[in-house]
Amino acid sequence: MPDRTQSDTGAAVQRHPLLASIDSPADLRALPESQLPEVARELRSFLVDTVSRTGGHLAAGLGVVELTLGLHYVFNTPEDRVVWDVGHQAYPHKILTGRRARMHSLRQKDGLSGFPKRCESEYDTFGVGHSSTSISAALGMAIAAKQRGERRNVIAVIGDGALSAGMAFEALNHAGSMDIDLTVILNDNEMSISPPVGAISNHLARLLSGKLYTSMREGSKSALRGMPHLRELVGRWEEHMKGMVMPSTLFEELGFNYIGPIDGHDLDSVLKTLRNVKGMPGQRLLHVVTHKGHGYEPAEGQPVTFHGVTPFDRQTGEFRKSKAKGPTYTKVFGSWLCDTAARDPRLVAITPAMCEGSGMGDFAKRFPQRFHDVGIAEQHAVTLAAGMACEGVKPVVAIYSSFLQRAFDQLVHDVCLQQLDVTLAVDRGGLVGADGATHAGCFDLSFSRPLPDLVIMAPADENECRQMLKTGYEFNGPALVRYPRGVGPGVAVDPEAPALPIGRGLRVREGQRVAMLAFGTMVAPALEVAEELDATVANMRFVKPLDRELILALAREHALLVTLEENTIAGGAGSAVTELLAAEGVVVPVLQLGLPDRNIDHATQAEQLAECGLDVAGIHDSVSRALAALEATAPRREQTLAG
Repeated sequence: MPDRTQSDTGAAVQRHPLLASIDSPADLRALPESQLPEVARELRSFLVDTVSRTGGHLAAGLGVVELTLGLHYVFNTPEDRVVWDVGHQAYPHKILTGRRARMHSLRQKDGLSGFPKRCESEYDTFGVGHSSTSISAALGMAIAAKQRGERRNVIAVIGDGALSAGMAFEALNHAGSMDIDLTVILNDNEMSISPPVGAISNHLARLLSGKLYTSMREGSKSALRGMPHLRELVGRWEEHMKGMVMPSTLFEELGFNYIGPIDGHDLDSVLKTLRNVKGMPGQRLLHVVTHKGHGYEPAEGQPVTFHGVTPFDRQTGEFRKSKAKGPTYTKVFGSWLCDTAARDPRLVAITPAMCEGSGMGDFAKRFPQRFHDVGIAEQHAVTLAAGMACEGVKPVVAIYSSFLQRAFDQLVHDVCLQQLDVTLAVDRGGLVGADGATHAGCFDLSFSRPLPDLVIMAPADENECRQMLKTGYEFNGPALVRYPRGVGPGVAVDPEAPALPIGRGLRVREGQRVAMLAFGTMVAPALEVAEELDATVANMRFVKPLDRELILALAREHALLVTLEENTIAGGAGSAVTELLAAEGVVVPVLQLGLPDRNIDHATQAEQLAECGLDVAGIHDSVSRALAALEATAPRREQTLAG
């Protein structure tokens, strides 16, 4: 893991002397409030300095600097619980909670995680990485505190995009019906529901969260409890007055006392409103308007580009150029999607809030009427596709492997059970590097393989990825193409390459004694190992249906079969091979290589593969040991047979 030099550390302290004195929120709370604007300036500068070197998520964190300071200054963290949604915006939180000196290790092997992680700090109250969980988790904490007789504040911080998911509204609906103290902070940095933010709205927010208004509101409820008609009239008047100057009263209808919107970059307003909210009983929702990338001009102008970044020049905002490589699998998908849509007007494309990440930017511009970004709503995305398929269009759902986990029931019930013609382009299959375990696609083969009528494919290279997308699209039924993050081995893509025959693998090398049955990304390292061990290699291509004839032939001709996959071993492609052999009554030693039964922490993809024994050296070692064990037991087997 790279480390900073003493001169780097000293320079950082010189540039951020006030921040350097803060090793915990207690240190922050010891400062006079007059110094907090300078802390905010240094925090923002330090954040840009750090991420420019390590890469990571930047724009979201820049947008919540003042809010993060306010939360740790006003509330008694970690006794008071702050739950961050997704965690893209949690870098300022990490810096203020004792991890400033380790920020140079962000997202690197054995370094800090890019997301809140419970085992990393007591201030990380809930591990996240996926969206829309914060309100549910915070409500659970609030209920537990009440049950245990503990008095503490519990705050969920959720973005407007995350709020679009059904899970967030399920939690709001539940929380609003309970006698519980809970604060939800809506960090609004994109939605159009907000009126212009300024002195009037800030003043109004402070007024509505202040003791006078709160006491009048709660007191009137008590006084009018025995006069329901008058109480209803007063309630309608209050709702009408708030509705004239506020966004929708939806949150009030759900049982929350709505406060806001306030300017999330006006530190004075943030602090005063948080203090007022802290003293309020019941459920309250504070609406804070922020701007992604705030305070760093390149990120302000390009918040999407600076959402997740590679290392860049801090002064100019220009990204460091990397060596030219071939197209990523994501790019291959995007090109295929546009080409196919140009030929087939039936094609529609769906994504759950991952247009750029899934390579659909060009498609969205060229075919806007056939592009549907449904927001962070994976379940809806899959069932929406099912409904479209019922009416004769051909939907393609672009979704990350780890996000498809959220739509498993819809895949089972709404797509496969009805044998509907839906193509799933599943990106980020396998290990994903610096994003770590929360975003790794370790389980998709295991959870999708049992589903009847679903065709499952895993490409070995870029051209095969395009062929498989064509194959799945032309197949009249549900099909899933699972491909990894990043670039492939560098095979040129032929736009006119034909579709593949369903359920047929391919021998790509002939050898002796050992047959390596490789799925997807494992074909390339298998070929390298096979050259040294003189082994046979089969590019299996299809996880379902398996190539039965190929597997049985390989079993007859070899002393050892080795299955390789970038998926968990439990229930994966290798398990499918052993199930087939058992069903056919074929007895042959099988070595299953894949992801182990544990979570793989963040590191580079190469480091993660090496940790799992799925790099060339690891595969060579495992196969060699299996061969040695087989040879050691061979004399005993012969003696047993002779006896």
